[in-house]
Amino acid sequence: MKNYIHSHEAAIVEVAPGIRRQILGHDTSLMLVRVQFDTGAISPAHSHPHQQVTYVEQGIFEVTIGEETKVLHQGDCFILPTEVPHGARCLEAGVLIDSFSPAREDFLQ
Repeated sequence: MKNYIHSHEAAIVEVAPGIRRQILGHDTSLMLVRVQFDTGAISPAHSHPHQQVTYVEQGIFEVTIGEETKVLHQGDCFILPTEVPHGARCLEAGVLIDSFSPAREDFLQ
């Protein structure tokens, strides 16, 4: 575990067409991830046992949590309880900052 992370040294991985993930820091109980989206990129509906809070750093996103869909802009946030299906469609290229508790071990493999 590193105490200091320089973003230019953290790997950026393409995880789906138009979506790139950069893990900025983590320990076993917490993880911070920067996710870059191209316009039109879709993160399909999924769920996981982790709690998640996401901040819209830039761009415009259509976010669905359960049965509810909202359009979110720069500066907005959303909170995801465990195991609730959610997904996003990028309406204008942007960046989401995801925090997870506990850390997403699947992202580290």
